[in-house]
Amino acid sequence: MKSSRKHVRGVKIANAAAEVNSTRMYVEARVNQRPVSFLLDTGSDITLLNEKVWRSMGAPKLEKTNVVVKNASGSSMKIHGKLWCEFEIKGSKSEGYAYVTPHNSLLGLEWIQKNEDMSYYMKMMVAEVKADQNGDVAIKLKETYPEVFGEGLGLCTKEKADLQLVGDVRPVFKACRPVPHAAVEAVEKELDRLLEMKVIAPVTHSEWAAPIVCVRKSNGKLRVCADFSTGLNKALESFDYPLPVPEDIFATLNGGAVFSQIDLSDAYLQIELSDESKKMVVINTHRGLFQYNRLPFGIKTAPGIFQQVMNKMVAGLRGVATYLDDILVCGRTEQEHTENLLALFERISEYGFKVRLEKCSVAKPEIRYLGFIVDKNGRRPNPEKIEAIKSMVEPKNVGQLRAFLGMITYYAAFMPTMKDLRGPLDALLKKDMKWEWTSKQQTAFEKLKKALSSELNLAHYDARQKIVVAADACDYGIGCVISHRYGDGSEKPIAHASRSLTGAEKNYSQIEKEALGIVFAVKKFHKYVFGRKFLLLTDHKPLLAIFGDKKRVLVYSANRLMRWATILLGYDFDIEYVNTTKFGQADGLSRLMQRHQVEDEDIVIAAVENDVCTLLKECIRRLPVTLDDVESYTRTDPVLRKVISCVKSGKWPKENQKLAYFQNRRETLSVVGGCLMSGERVVIPPELRSKVLKELHVGHPGIVRMKKLARSYVYWPNIDRDCEDMVRRCTNCQEAAKNPTKVPLKTWPSPTRVWQRVHVDFAGPLQGIYYLVVVDAFSKWPEMIEMSNISASKMVKALKSLFARYGLSQTIVSDNGTQFTSEQFKAMCDEGGIVHIKTAPYHPQSNGQAERFVDTLKRGIKKLKGEERPFEETLNVVLQAYRTTPNSSLNKKAPAEVFLGRRLRTRLSLLVPQPGSDEDPLAKARRERMEQQFDRKHGVIERNFKVGDEVYAKQWKAPHFHWVKGTVVKRVGSVNYEVEIDGRIVRKHANQLRFRDGEGYRKGSDTLKVLLEVLAAEDAYKRQENEPNPDRAIPNARQPAASDPTSTSTAPTNQRLSPPPLRRSTRIRRPVQRFDPSPA
Repeated sequence: MKSSRKHVRGVKIANAAAEVNSTRMYVEARVNQRPVSFLLDTGSDITLLNEKVWRSMGAPKLEKTNVVVKNASGSSMKIHGKLWCEFEIKGSKSEGYAYVTPHNSLLGLEWIQKNEDMSYYMKMMVAEVKADQNGDVAIKLKETYPEVFGEGLGLCTKEKADLQLVGDVRPVFKACRPVPHAAVEAVEKELDRLLEMKVIAPVTHSEWAAPIVCVRKSNGKLRVCADFSTGLNKALESFDYPLPVPEDIFATLNGGAVFSQIDLSDAYLQIELSDESKKMVVINTHRGLFQYNRLPFGIKTAPGIFQQVMNKMVAGLRGVATYLDDILVCGRTEQEHTENLLALFERISEYGFKVRLEKCSVAKPEIRYLGFIVDKNGRRPNPEKIEAIKSMVEPKNVGQLRAFLGMITYYAAFMPTMKDLRGPLDALLKKDMKWEWTSKQQTAFEKLKKALSSELNLAHYDARQKIVVAADACDYGIGCVISHRYGDGSEKPIAHASRSLTGAEKNYSQIEKEALGIVFAVKKFHKYVFGRKFLLLTDHKPLLAIFGDKKRVLVYSANRLMRWATILLGYDFDIEYVNTTKFGQADGLSRLMQRHQVEDEDIVIAAVENDVCTLLKECIRRLPVTLDDVESYTRTDPVLRKVISCVKSGKWPKENQKLAYFQNRRETLSVVGGCLMSGERVVIPPELRSKVLKELHVGHPGIVRMKKLARSYVYWPNIDRDCEDMVRRCTNCQEAAKNPTKVPLKTWPSPTRVWQRVHVDFAGPLQGIYYLVVVDAFSKWPEMIEMSNISASKMVKALKSLFARYGLSQTIVSDNGTQFTSEQFKAMCDEGGIVHIKTAPYHPQSNGQAERFVDTLKRGIKKLKGEERPFEETLNVVLQAYRTTPNSSLNKKAPAEVFLGRRLRTRLSLLVPQPGSDEDPLAKARRERMEQQFDRKHGVIERNFKVGDEVYAKQWKAPHFHWVKGTVVKRVGSVNYEVEIDGRIVRKHANQLRFRDGEGYRKGSDTLKVLLEVLAAEDAYKRQENEPNPDRAIPNARQPAASDPTSTSTAPTNQRLSPPPLRRSTRIRRPVQRFDPSPA
């Protein structure tokens, strides 16, 4: 080490205590290849390194130091020694001393100033307006109005914001957007903070919903913004409340010598929404829906509403003017200024607002506002408006000269004298002219700059005129101009601004540089454009899709573009494309600026860049590779190297298969610290992909979960396919995999008749007993047979019993139980010509008929468990209910009706009125035929007895029947009577009675004709019954199959059979010649 290095003595540290202010900014750096989080402190000359971090480096040897370090309170801090370190911050590497201490790691000016780019970033990150709290006025305000400066969020008690919809509009409900994994924790904290402050409240239902976007603030915290451009803003009625014109504001400030500028803390959020408005202002997050209770940033009518409230609040106050969230106070003397300021704070306290004193500027001799400097002498133009013009450097090549002359051409429309000054410069553009910048060109250049910056060429801001903001970017700078556009179409600039790009920004893609120019312009001219409609001009057409269409944020844009689009959500603008050849007003500024100085508006831009870098590190931190690995392999990979070149230039080859994947998503690509990123995911070079895939599969997630995990952090072409292959090749995953997706359902072919196919299975044990279950596939009719055991022989015996009752089935379906694979069962099937089908092992769905009935049986038994009845009776109840319940698959018929051809009579049948006759016509014909046959055979005679008739009754008296006397007492039915015999009442059939006096008989008909007719009818019926007709085996149960059009039923339903014509013999009959033994 060099002994001449300068030692620092008597250093004072602003912020090195163990408990630090949470609003301070932290910076991520690498010290001796170790990541270290530093607390930023530009008030410190030296850099401190925490002792634990030093030990994690292996406790390298320290040099002695005689530095005495004191903290902000004046107390001495312990220093162990100093360490010569290699450090890297935001891609900038350098060397320097760090002082090892037990306190926080702290980044001081010595390291910050080692690198120009790093110095620029650090200044922006800590840039802030410091409150002048040392004055008596500030102290008096805090003592008099402590409630105004208290913690928490203010609440306006006088007014509420009421949002009105345009006519009949349909509510717009948008889904929540994915939150980057690296930002989930910060978003959760911010939502909790808003809930605690009662800015938002959870809701379970809403017709309106807007997604959220997140922006990291300059202090490192995250701000949750709602993207109301997705629907609500378009549906809101415009509230064109007039903003104060500059003349009125400056008239109020005129004559003042002391000035203050007051800043309300979270100004819009201090105004409560009306109850109806709250229902519309809802955000959709990964944690659900939240309703805003306060007026949020991003509502298009918010500026007008807020200005109206401010005007009411300051009405009647002397020396006070407001412009949106800025409150200006002045006084001709210090006493008058103090009185005016106290009166304002009295009104602020009355309204319930709160003020952030550190953001206020109190009791100043001058203020800068809307392009002017106001002091006791009046107002004068702010030099900053033309600083960008004055600081333009002379062109170094033809391209820069063309840009400058394009700017001259643009403004020459209303300053014709400019044309006379540009001759020496035009000469350099002639063909074959050698570039040579002489004093002649320099003089012309300076005169043109002076003309451009002349007050005659500038317009004062007028709130009544249209505003146009133009921004442009080149490889090394950005420039912008804000102008008024008048009724005749002419434009006149109000102010110019420009700055050069930092080292990191020079690596941006062209679209990102152009977007950066727009954001820089809007933030630079915030006071002019906020709260009013304006026009944005760009010469980069792709930005129209990102910032256009009502500025809807594209979720899958590159990280920087998405965050910059979020910054612009609070502004009301249209964006237009202008051809580069007609864009001279901004193009020249972007190419000819000096090294730019730190500006307040750059703070948010730098915060976005810091957020993107942090996101990259967060992605890499979760992977088994280092940032250096990714950078190194990206540089050596020819495809990624070409992609980075295309991203930076914005020019892609027309046909290149290797670049096609990246070209198709080029709007999402960005370059961060030598790494390529797609949206919020780092692009992994091919050499590192297998290592990353293994890390993603550490917990053996499935295909879907692994792809989700990968999409959260990394990208490369065909990453989804690689994740799928990884899971499919993983032996552990495949052995523990779930069942594959089921094949399409293949149902059993429908049987065409009863008992054609039956499904068999065993149920039980139920109450210790097994049952053989047989279900007919056609009618769903179940049979249950109690089994003493479930051996094959017992089962075969039970099945044969069923087959004896219903006939042999054609097919039996069973599982692979040993009973069904036995030789006995196989022999039974072979003998009966029965086809046996076995289902797949452990796949009971294939035998669904039996399985489903067993399930229904078990559930039915379980439901009847509480009723006191024997199990066998319970089983019968369930069986009867199943058999008699209509089934939708049977055309709403019950299994019994299909199987038996009739409905079973149950107790429920008693509730239904019975028809006069429901006798089947065929059964009736059979009965009548039997009656006639009996009558003819026995020569019957009708006998009807009346009560009191004296009769003989046939009575048994061993050893045979005897006729005894009796008297009819009562008729029971059609042929039964109660008869009194020897004092006893007995029941007798009419065939067991006869009249005692021989009367009451009616002779029956026994003629040959009647007998022949009856016999003929009997023969006809027998022939009809003997005709083969399988569908008539069981009445009403043999309906033809739908697919057989030839099968129809022809059986009559309501007519009796008529006998066929009688056939008589044609033989000639002759009288019988009987033998007569007597002589003639």
